[in-house]
Amino acid sequence: EYIDTHLSHSAQQAWFGFYGNLDVAVVEVAAILPGGLLVPGSSVGNSKTWLDLADKVILEVNSWHPRAYEGFHDVYYGTRRPPERLPIQLLEPMQRIGDPYLRVDPAKVVAVVETHSPDRNLPFKPVDEDSKAIAAHLVDFLRHEIRADRLPPSLLPLQSGVGNVANAVMADLADSEFEGMRAYTEVIQDGMLDLIDSGKLSSVSATAFSLSAERAADFNANIEAYKGRILLRTQEMSNHPEAVRRLGVVAINGMVDADIYGNVNSTHVMGSSIINGIGGSGDFARNSYLNFFVSNSLAKGGAISSIVPFASHIDHTEHDTQILVTEQGLADLRGISPVARARRIIANCAHPDYRDRLEDYLERAIAANPHGRHTPHLLGEALSWHERFQATGHM
Repeated sequence: EYIDTHLSHSAQQAWFGFYGNLDVAVVEVAAILPGGLLVPGSSVGNSKTWLDLADKVILEVNSWHPRAYEGFHDVYYGTRRPPERLPIQLLEPMQRIGDPYLRVDPAKVVAVVETHSPDRNLPFKPVDEDSKAIAAHLVDFLRHEIRADRLPPSLLPLQSGVGNVANAVMADLADSEFEGMRAYTEVIQDGMLDLIDSGKLSSVSATAFSLSAERAADFNANIEAYKGRILLRTQEMSNHPEAVRRLGVVAINGMVDADIYGNVNSTHVMGSSIINGIGGSGDFARNSYLNFFVSNSLAKGGAISSIVPFASHIDHTEHDTQILVTEQGLADLRGISPVARARRIIANCAHPDYRDRLEDYLERAIAANPHGRHTPHLLGEALSWHERFQATGHM
């Protein structure tokens, strides 16, 4: 069994005991300093919370992380429980509000284990034509927002979720005219490092790296060049909803599929099979200044449409979804009614192989609901595409 939760909530749920008592925490660090301070490595995450709450602690000192990681981190120790909470004085992405080190009560430490083990990094797929098209639609829309005076020329702080498409968007931004960009994100992927190397991205605040093996080795070998340009925070700060909203983040996250009204499924295939957790996508989608959900319009060689009549699992409701992007095009859903959203999503984002069927579903749903035309559905058919796939292997 697996409990899925927004990353900004996970530390709080641990504080209040919803996961039960934390008996033992195994926490990876890059080094233990003579005074007992801990240098985090390529991830901070919730390490501070586990060190605070665990009855016993095992420290894994991983020498694969260069000692030069010291100075890359900002660990906030001002968290309090309601009603004693204080405002988070984070006014710009690279502002330090905490300490460079983790701390632990030495009496809790029952073992120190030395390792030399690379991060578990997965390779990214080569950027294909669909990913390039998605990135081009998104970048062109950013230009449109600048012309409309809704974004500054250097954009607002960027957030990019994990995945091949989001990584491709970062690559396209490196070839764009935008200068002086910054990022306030959750993870740093290859594309974001490439943006730093290009000089287009001046700085990144995150909680962890998620690099390919080759890029991780390159980063470790040249780590000094990135000091002052990368800051790794605790997860509760990298994903803090109030900070995300105040900084005006532009969020880019992947999706499994979306329905014609803009409800987005980030986590499940066919409603029941979880393929990844919600992660921080909800923290950013709900609170960002501008949010994009991106996906190819087809999966499994065309057997699955990423635009469906009704999402079989909903992680982000239509109220949180602003912009959908596939290789087919972009649907700006801000300020329009559900039926207008449906028409725009079908016309701009659905693959031509499925577009006529989606239009037919919508028109019949409107006709069949004379007193329920706000968000019309045919309840007997709403999930029929998913049922057909399970029965035949094709929607």
